[in-house]
Amino acid sequence: MRQAVGAGEEGLSRKVVVAAGDADGATAARRRRRHGRKVASGEVEPARKATDGSESESSADVGRGIWLPASLSHGAVSVIGRRREMEDAVAVERTFLASPSSCEGGDEGGGGEEDFFAVYDGHGGARVAEACRERMHVVLAEEVGRLRCRPGARGWKEALEASFARVDGEVVAGAGADDGEESRSRTVGSTAVVAVVGRRRIVVANCGDSRAVLSRGGVAVPLSTDHKPDRPDELQRVEAAGGRVINWNGSRVLGVLSTSRSIGDYYLKPYVSAEPEVMAVERTGKDEFLVLASDGLWDVVSNQEACRVARSCLTGRAAAAFPESVSGRSAADAAALLAELAITRGSKDNISVVVVELKRLKSRVGRRAAIGSEVQM
Repeated sequence: MRQAVGAGEEGLSRKVVVAAGDADGATAARRRRRHGRKVASGEVEPARKATDGSESESSADVGRGIWLPASLSHGAVSVIGRRREMEDAVAVERTFLASPSSCEGGDEGGGGEEDFFAVYDGHGGARVAEACRERMHVVLAEEVGRLRCRPGARGWKEALEASFARVDGEVVAGAGADDGEESRSRTVGSTAVVAVVGRRRIVVANCGDSRAVLSRGGVAVPLSTDHKPDRPDELQRVEAAGGRVINWNGSRVLGVLSTSRSIGDYYLKPYVSAEPEVMAVERTGKDEFLVLASDGLWDVVSNQEACRVARSCLTGRAAAAFPESVSGRSAADAAALLAELAITRGSKDNISVVVVELKRLKSRVGRRAAIGSEVQM
């Protein structure tokens, strides 16, 4: 994880660029933000189709039964944004499961190749987000171990739900244990979006308003749905528990919290739940990359815009258009470019982005195309 702390847009931009491996400073950051805006608005054309910007695949590659590497690479950027404190946390744990004992019916195969990625967006303080970063993948590995075999989609759902409940119980039990400020600790919480990327499927568990989006053949596929208090089913759940959603400065549980699910927030239970929604999708040959981010990104950038900008970076088009400010075509470059876009769009929150590369995208950008893009600046 790269976590920058600073104040002011120029300082923030510089820190993001350095985190992505580009040390050209504020001028390069401005160029990068301009490119992000152009790509998001469609002025700079991204790779048109998978056949133009990615490896070719046959129809046999699509659907159930495909076996792929868990992930090729990843990049993570976390910046304080316009907040006074950094309350976000990200976690990346490659091959986080110990190899299971031999058993019949093993699902994933490959001996523990699942990768773990997560974004935690804290509120009221960073304590719960940091606890999630340290504990969630450890607890999940233990829960999977209880199943004795690598689980299928149903088993992952069971393991993830149990993990969120355990971590929630730990942070609630530990409220005030270290500093004696129990009343303050009761108001600290965190959202959590977790992605387990295996060779055969991707499993996402979400609790709150952070989000995971998959780019599949250039199309943004949401793998989670935000838990907003005014979402009809969430509103019904909160009211059934005896709580109220108050529309003051946006919909908030009891007029306080703008998300209806989170880990921690002991003083808002049972109205605010720590139970995640879990979605499992089978991998296909068209799956390109995964974006996980806190609402510091999603408040100002749509799913499709985020995928368009990240794809432009991973295909090399961003580097071709702005070689002085975009140093490469890595997942880290894509994460930094998305963070820059959120800053220039006026995001007022901490911004954390994780980009997971699932497939190497080929680029056919030539010198003429690069010159043409530079002229558009």
